[in-house]
Amino acid sequence: MNLFPLPPTGGETSGRSIVDVVGEQHRRILALTERLRTAPADRRLADVLIAIVSRHLSAEEQYLYPAVRTAVPGGDQIADRELAEDEQLLRLLSEGDVGEFGPAIERHVAADAGELLPLLEQMVSAEDLIRLGNRFETAEEAAPTRPHPATPSSPPWNKVVDPIVGVVDKLRDAVTARATYMSDL
Repeated sequence: MNLFPLPPTGGETSGRSIVDVVGEQHRRILALTERLRTAPADRRLADVLIAIVSRHLSAEEQYLYPAVRTAVPGGDQIADRELAEDEQLLRLLSEGDVGEFGPAIERHVAADAGELLPLLEQMVSAEDLIRLGNRFETAEEAAPTRPHPATPSSPPWNKVVDPIVGVVDKLRDAVTARATYMSDL
C-alpha cells in the first residue's frame, strides 16, 4: 500500500484492521436501521443514523476506496461503483426519506461485506490493514455528521473539505442539540 511510513515505535503496529472496524460499524448501522424501521417517526433515532452513516461514508471515501483502487485488480471500477452508490445514499439521507434508508443501507453493507472487504483482506498486509483502520477511525471522528452529496468524494480534496464541513456540522449539532452518536439515544 502507498501509505505514509509509520514512526518507529519499537513494536508491532497496534489498532484494529479496517476490515474489523468497517465490519463492526456495518453491524451497528444495520441494527440502527432495523430500529428505525420499527419506529419510523423517531426523529432522534433518524438523526443518529444519518450522522453515523454520513461519518462512515466520509471515512470510506477517504481511506477504504483509495486502498481498493491501489491494491485490488479492477479496483478503480469497484471504487467508482461504490462512490456512485454512496452519493445516492447521501442524497436519500439529505432528503430525509426514512423509508428509503433501509434498502439503500443494506445494499451498501452487502457490497462492502461481500466484495470489497474480502478482496482488500486478500491483497493487503495485516500491518497496512491496521494502519488503514487507525486512519479510518480518525477520519470518521472529523467527518461531517450530515450528508453532503455535493462535496468532493475522492482524495485529496475530500481529506481537506470533509473535516472543515465536519466542524460546521458539529457546531450546528451543538446549537440545535441534535443527537449524533449511539450514546445519545
